[in-house]
Amino acid sequence: MKPFEWTRRSLFAAVAGVALAAGLGAPALAQTPPGVLVVGQIAEPKSLDPAAVTAVNDFRILVNLYEGLLRYQPGTLEVGPGLAESWDVSEDGTVYTFHLRDGVMFHDGTPFNAEAVKFNFDRMLNEDHPYHNTGPFPLAFYFSSIASTEVVDDLTVQITLNAPYAPFLSNLAYPTGLMVSPSAVMEHGADFGRNPAGTGPFKFAEWRSNEAVVIEKNPDYWGDPAGTDAVVFRPITDANTRVAEMLAGGIDLMVEVPPTALSEFQGESFSVVEQAGPHLWFLILNAKEGPFADKLVRQAANYAINKDAIVNDVLEGTAEVAAGPTPPAFTWAYDESLAPYPYDPDKARELIAEAGAEGAELTFYVTEGGSGMLDPIPMGTAIQADLNAVGFDVKIETYEWNTFLGEVNPGLEGKADMAEMAWMTNDPDTLPFLALRTAAWPDQGGFNSGYYSNPEVDALLEAAQTATDLDERAALYKEMQQIVHDDAPWVFVANWKQNAVTSDKVENLTLEPSFLLYLEDVVKN
Repeated sequence: MKPFEWTRRSLFAAVAGVALAAGLGAPALAQTPPGVLVVGQIAEPKSLDPAAVTAVNDFRILVNLYEGLLRYQPGTLEVGPGLAESWDVSEDGTVYTFHLRDGVMFHDGTPFNAEAVKFNFDRMLNEDHPYHNTGPFPLAFYFSSIASTEVVDDLTVQITLNAPYAPFLSNLAYPTGLMVSPSAVMEHGADFGRNPAGTGPFKFAEWRSNEAVVIEKNPDYWGDPAGTDAVVFRPITDANTRVAEMLAGGIDLMVEVPPTALSEFQGESFSVVEQAGPHLWFLILNAKEGPFADKLVRQAANYAINKDAIVNDVLEGTAEVAAGPTPPAFTWAYDESLAPYPYDPDKARELIAEAGAEGAELTFYVTEGGSGMLDPIPMGTAIQADLNAVGFDVKIETYEWNTFLGEVNPGLEGKADMAEMAWMTNDPDTLPFLALRTAAWPDQGGFNSGYYSNPEVDALLEAAQTATDLDERAALYKEMQQIVHDDAPWVFVANWKQNAVTSDKVENLTLEPSFLLYLEDVVKN
């Protein structure tokens, strides 16, 4: 099939027919169109504006539509050229000069240049920018160190930081730094997230809510052309339904395969791909009010939950028990001396009694599924049972993913005592800086939804951001991990190895440590 030989209507009809056949349990009837890759996503995207979203579920679509100044190199979290061919850094580490690729065009036909770069950062960071109201921009924290962005010439842009900021280049490669078309933002305003335009190997075709997002090969792409004519991202929130559709041929690629289903894809008709990465699955504890305002009760929850049983029985050995807030994938910053809280229900009961919290009622937010959430309902049920066994009275409230984020991200105060959460990060700074600092409480725009506060942790994280020596940064992160482990603002549950399964019609899929899903090299026969 050559590009554009299909129409969007016929494509949706074909995909709908495949879904129906899969639902009827008729694999012989389920066949996705050649040249069109159908991906089973875990949820509906919130937006297709990279500056406006936080979930890896959304980023997996966006990295195929957009590009950033920098990009993670294949198989690593090291950065390399993207829309910037090269860059220079001043001796004091505060001035970055980027030299941009020539001849790159946005999907709407407008040029990518230094003015576009300035527009992107100013839109996120400057409240007086005329298009700042197209936000909110929840991860603008990534670039809060930027003091100014200046156009040197058409293909040169200079970014000045207010102080040295060690994670800056890594953050530029993260999806929050993807470059959007200024003219498209000007045209669509707050609706840009439904009308995206980037520079990537695919361009936006259509979004039908709760049905599919379709992207198609960009014939004017500056680099090597994409290997497929189109990609259809279908939101299938129920994991069992995703598995059934994959087995029946309704989708070609499935991300985040439930561990209990991996054995169903061992035949010649499927390929399972795995890749370790910087992932943490944890429970946010409300440290501001209720039982978990007491550190002893937070520690008790860590002792009460049998994390080995969760990893081995619920997750089928596809993860490791987590010891603290930093994933071990960051080998240079991870504190190997830190041991996970052991399963010790007697110790948990002792701490609960000492705190006078026997019989405490806990409201527990659980999601049906979402980015990196690892069988969240079975895990939530197992956690509920363990906590009840040591004397708590846990009530679960279950939400769809985007609704769940809408409840948790603004903070748990007045609503819940604990909530499931998972993060996949690009730097050891990211998760603790955005979710453990006092200045990251929700009312200040951060993701510290449990309101944890420790001035020592704040100081260590701020020092680590400006330390340019890697050994110094590592020492600061390791000290932070020790304090946070003892304070127990979270229950540290698991570090996951990501996975995906493809049909035998799909070639060249690789998973990245960044947990992003780059599809330009994938071929669908």
